[in-house]
Amino acid sequence: MKKLNIAYWVVTGLFAAFMIFSSVGNVTSDPQSVEMIHTQMGFPLYIIPFLGVAKILAAVTILIPKLDRIKEWAYAGLVFDLAGATYSFIALGYPASGWALMFIFIGIAMLSYYLHRRRLQAMQAQ
Repeated sequence: MKKLNIAYWVVTGLFAAFMIFSSVGNVTSDPQSVEMIHTQMGFPLYIIPFLGVAKILAAVTILIPKLDRIKEWAYAGLVFDLAGATYSFIALGYPASGWALMFIFIGIAMLSYYLHRRRLQAMQAQ
């Protein structure tokens, strides 16, 4: 159980940190976020800070113990965000070098979720 907990917290901490770090520019609507999300992808300006705040709330949620039902939603939202961003890059014709790395982050999200479920099962078995 100890190894499982360590693995869970390391993977989940890294994933949450990435999601929070990637959302700060959205919350502040910095020029780089506006250029990519609004100008290049065509999303409306008002969605940029909303996505940033939603990602931060979801990332914080997966770090808080005992919010199991809400964590399910948070993981889903974060994976939808990553999958939607990946699809947007592909649909806009970005080269694979511009979006292939996203699959690593989707994989880390899935690993974090898998470890979360394993921890729940281990706790219920005790």
